[in-house]
Amino acid sequence: MSDWIYEELCKIVGEENIAKDVIMKKHTTFRIGGNADYFLTPKTEGHICESIDFCKKNDIKYYIIGNGSNILVSDEGIRGVVIKLFDNFADYVVEGSKIIAKPGILLSKLSNIAASKGLTGLEFAGGIPGTLGGAIAMNAGAYGGEMKDVVTGVKVLDAAGKIITIDAADMNFGYRKSVVSQNNYIVVEVEMELKEGDEEEIRAKMNELKLKRTSKQPLDLPSAGSTFKRPEGYFAGKLIMDAGLKGYSIGGAQVSEKHCGFIVNKSNATAGDVLKLIKYIQKTVHEKFNVDLETEIKMIGKM
Repeated sequence: MSDWIYEELCKIVGEENIAKDVIMKKHTTFRIGGNADYFLTPKTEGHICESIDFCKKNDIKYYIIGNGSNILVSDEGIRGVVIKLFDNFADYVVEGSKIIAKPGILLSKLSNIAASKGLTGLEFAGGIPGTLGGAIAMNAGAYGGEMKDVVTGVKVLDAAGKIITIDAADMNFGYRKSVVSQNNYIVVEVEMELKEGDEEEIRAKMNELKLKRTSKQPLDLPSAGSTFKRPEGYFAGKLIMDAGLKGYSIGGAQVSEKHCGFIVNKSNATAGDVLKLIKYIQKTVHEKFNVDLETEIKMIGKM
């Protein structure tokens, strides 16, 4: 029997931009996850819109990912369509102090582009492993900087399948949230306004922040970044450390010995290992401190 889903998606994005039965652990920074039925790498806004419209009309589940830096994919994989917006959708232009970029560009690359043009404001983003689209959805931030500080407008695909532009004032940026994540919009373009600065000073600041990050975070092991959101009035990593869970392992998943706010893939961890460890951490922290830890990473597939 012919694979009609594959054939129809080929018509939309082209045979070179679709693959079947793709191993997701190769597409996540956690290096965890089973196979996805269909894997798309669209090149245009039209590709994205038409692919999602096809999925909706045929009741096929679809998932948008970037660099896979903030997700945990099920060991059973993903039944449906994965749409990856990464280097296949990462164009940008610089106009004076303004940068307009597609969502697949890495924040680290964007930060370097800004520095090379003598533009300041994105130094904080130099060490964040995700893409611009995910950074907008979660209002990514580090070392006192956040995406909301530089964004002036965002073009998204809304729930009705229409491309709309949202001004920064209407983005509802907050701690690890925005109108994008709240409404399941898909970022297709971002406009940022930076300030003129000295490239040498900008590079020095980026190097300073890079040193802080490498000294405090477990960058030598696969992870999905910070596992838990910061509870109001507390720090997740300190709560986990004070609960005596530093280095605690379940299967191949471990609470990082370098930073307890991270769960790392120490040795061929499965999604099941990570999920069990998350639940154990949440239970232990609640019992000891009566604080509920909410996960920051996104779970995809049947857990």
